[in-house]
Amino acid sequence: MVDQPYTSDEMMTVTAARSLQDGQVCFVGIGLPSEAANLARMTHAPNVVLIYESGTIGTRPEILPLSIGDGELADKADLVVSVPEIFAYWLQAGRIDVGFLSAAQIDRYGNLNSTVVGPYETPKVRLPGAGGAPEIATSAGGVIVMLRHTRRAFVPAVDFVTSVGFGRDGEGRPDGAGGGPKVVISDLGVLRPDPDSNELNLVATHPGVDVDHVRAETGWDLKLTAQLTVTDPPTAEELALLRGLKDRTREAHARRLADR
Repeated sequence: MVDQPYTSDEMMTVTAARSLQDGQVCFVGIGLPSEAANLARMTHAPNVVLIYESGTIGTRPEILPLSIGDGELADKADLVVSVPEIFAYWLQAGRIDVGFLSAAQIDRYGNLNSTVVGPYETPKVRLPGAGGAPEIATSAGGVIVMLRHTRRAFVPAVDFVTSVGFGRDGEGRPDGAGGGPKVVISDLGVLRPDPDSNELNLVATHPGVDVDHVRAETGWDLKLTAQLTVTDPPTAEELALLRGLKDRTREAHARRLADR
């Protein structure tokens, strides 16, 4: 890789933000997904509807939330409903266009693991668990996965299927089970499922990233699309807005601590 005037996390966030469309209803997670969703809202998708698991709908936070229970989300939301309503009425009823997910492991067919590393009965590591991820994976119209690209994370087969992608053998998804993974955005590039095999293929590398490096950090024989491209680097406007959002967040959180 060559030196860039932006970080790998900023490249991931900007790429994910660009994948959202104006007017979509988006189920957001904390961390990089929240950065990406709010950057999209501040740039090309001002009418994106952001929903957080705590029950906030149409929220427009001025700073990034520390958790799904951050009061900033409720203060800036169009409405706040109960968690059961978020899942039953919005998510499981098919009213969510796209959801963000991450995990400890992803395999060649987009299955995600956030449960255990190693055998379930005698794991090497017990992970935080599913949360609402399985429901997002099976009910959202599509899923955007954000994950740092290493051989420990990109494995041939996940140790446990927490959130289904296209099945253990790429057999596909049952009727009515949501759209599944549409794109996987890592700090090295972008992968999408092949329309025939459902296997994740590399469709783009980020600027300065060599294809051989991506393959070396992938636990399976990663295939490339014939139209392999290089993602556009972040624009000055995107970086300014993203960094401004993060600066405001740090300042606000510092004030909260000082006021305690």
